[in-house]
Amino acid sequence: MIYMKELEQEPFDPEAFVEKLAKRTMQVSFKDSDKDQLDPIALQETFLQAIKDLQMLQERQYRKCARLEQQCQEEEHGHWQEVAQLQDKNKAAVGMFQELDERINYVATKVIHLGDQLESVNTPRSRAVEAQRLMSHFAEFLSSGPITLDVLLNKSQIDEAADIIQKLHLIAQELPSDKFEGAKKKIASKYDEIEKLLIEAFVTAHMQEDTARMKEIAAILSHFKGYTQCIDAFIEQSQMSTLEGKNVFRDVIPLCRKNYEIMKEVFLNPEQVMAKFILNIYHGKLQTHIVTILSDKKDTNLYLENLYDLYSRTVQLSNDLMMFDMGNDEMFLSKLTQNIFQKYLENYIGMELRNLKECSVASIQKFYDSKSHHKRQIQTGGFQDLRRDLQAVIGTRTNINIAQIDDYGGETFLSMEVAKLLLQTGKQAFKRCTVLSKQTDQAAHAQLIFDVLLNQLLAEYVDYALELGLQAVPIPETKVQPQLYFLQVASQTNEIVHYLDMETLHSLLPIIVSTPKHTECLNKKRQMLEQIETKLDTGLDRILSAIVGWVKIYLQTEQKKSDFKPEADLDTMASPACLAVVQYISNTIKRIKSCLDGKNAESVLLELGIRLHRVIYEHLQQFQFNSVGAMIAIMDVNEYRKCVKDLNIPLVNTLFDTLHALCNLLLVKPENLKQVCSGETLAGLDNSILVNFIQLRTDYKTQKLAASLKGLTT
Repeated sequence: MIYMKELEQEPFDPEAFVEKLAKRTMQVSFKDSDKDQLDPIALQETFLQAIKDLQMLQERQYRKCARLEQQCQEEEHGHWQEVAQLQDKNKAAVGMFQELDERINYVATKVIHLGDQLESVNTPRSRAVEAQRLMSHFAEFLSSGPITLDVLLNKSQIDEAADIIQKLHLIAQELPSDKFEGAKKKIASKYDEIEKLLIEAFVTAHMQEDTARMKEIAAILSHFKGYTQCIDAFIEQSQMSTLEGKNVFRDVIPLCRKNYEIMKEVFLNPEQVMAKFILNIYHGKLQTHIVTILSDKKDTNLYLENLYDLYSRTVQLSNDLMMFDMGNDEMFLSKLTQNIFQKYLENYIGMELRNLKECSVASIQKFYDSKSHHKRQIQTGGFQDLRRDLQAVIGTRTNINIAQIDDYGGETFLSMEVAKLLLQTGKQAFKRCTVLSKQTDQAAHAQLIFDVLLNQLLAEYVDYALELGLQAVPIPETKVQPQLYFLQVASQTNEIVHYLDMETLHSLLPIIVSTPKHTECLNKKRQMLEQIETKLDTGLDRILSAIVGWVKIYLQTEQKKSDFKPEADLDTMASPACLAVVQYISNTIKRIKSCLDGKNAESVLLELGIRLHRVIYEHLQQFQFNSVGAMIAIMDVNEYRKCVKDLNIPLVNTLFDTLHALCNLLLVKPENLKQVCSGETLAGLDNSILVNFIQLRTDYKTQKLAASLKGLTT
């Protein structure tokens, strides 16, 4: 068949097969007829012939499949017969294996029984031979002459001699001394001699790194009294010429790791040997190293740093050594550490507190020395405040400055470097406290350290500077522009307190949190900060009084009546006195903002604005204003308004807006006064204020304004 290959293709597509068959038939038809017409008869005949061919092919395939199935069945039957034969053979082999196993068990039982019989016969015989051998050796020691037995004299047979002398030594312990005194002395002497030779041989093997021989000798010496000497010799030899450098701690772990491997191979009890090995390190070179360094107590700070460093490294070393097996005592390494440092830790906190105070005092004094300042006692309290107030009153009324105020040239006697140095010293003390104090004492010791730190930093340093700053604040109502040095004091104090808060959070709180000391420390700090805050408030209040006092005196002195009541028309511009005040207040606002921040700055600026408004308001009420003078007053107030806008305080802006509106009453036409007074800005004011301001007009009487204001006064 021409399409047999097509039927055998994979995958077979019947539709494609029919299409190809039809296409070939049509091509043949077109070739014969030379016409482009479909010949259905030829196509039908082709399909019928193809169907017959496929049916024949199907029958042929059926016969072929039947033949193959029969062949497979025959082969399967043959395989089943082979499997049955193999199963029979396997059953026979299992039976033979069981029979052989029973025979082996029977023979083994007989062998064990025979071995037991041989052992029961041989053990007494061996013991008798051993007893005879020992008796012959013991006879050597009973004789009066020297020992001539070769095995006890030949060093090459030291192992056999050790076995003999060890057993003879045990036997001699049971013999009565009166009959066998001489023999017992000889045995003891030989015992010591051989023991010494074994230890020497062990040391020699150790030097030669012959661990196999070391193990043999250690096993022999384990039955001798001097076994501990063998261990001591091993430790001494292992640690010889080691741990000699400055960094003793660095070399301990490699030394222990190297020798621990030898211990496990040589000794029967390596954990006990390792414990003694480490004990020798701690009580030997490590303790010597520590004692040498801590013997120098001249510099307390250096001593504490060395103590902290050595104790920390020893504790870390103990933790690292936990990798080695040293027996069942889990506190072994901790006990060794405490034994070394106990005498140093007992009086640690006393030295820590003394060092903190001495370092703080030295740092503060060094700072004062750099300023050529001698710290002095300052009298504080109500008497000093009364004296200051009296001096201010007398100075104002007599125009004589009797107050002796020393501002130290603007020196604040505060330095962030000094404060940071004190806090850093405290930080180191807290760090040492967590390591060198017992767990149960850490919170109490931290509180003691904090008390010293607060006393030195706040009471002795910051508070003293505040007192000097308070005394340096100018008295109010002076003719000289007041120097605002106290603002710098306040700024530096706030910065120091901020750093103190950070140090408290990071260094103190982790130690005292969840303990009763937490509340006590925070209360102590709060009380001291409240005292400082009170003095800061006092100083800032005095600063504000000095500022507005100077403004008041300056305006009283420099502001002339003719400024607001000129006889001739002048250019309407702000008065010179106003411009000078505005210039000073603007600089003051900048100074306050640069020194204070947050709520502190807002409160001070608010109070400054309110007081300044009061002074200017009262100042304006002392003058009479004509129309030109009213314009100048309005210009002055406008300058004040611009100035106080830098305060960024809405209330102050409102006050000066209202004052500006009041000044407009000095200028408006009489018939418009009521309308202006009822305006939005002035509507909320008391009528007496409005009337008092209107009375400042020079035309108040001439224009008979009192009559037109009857509605306001009722």
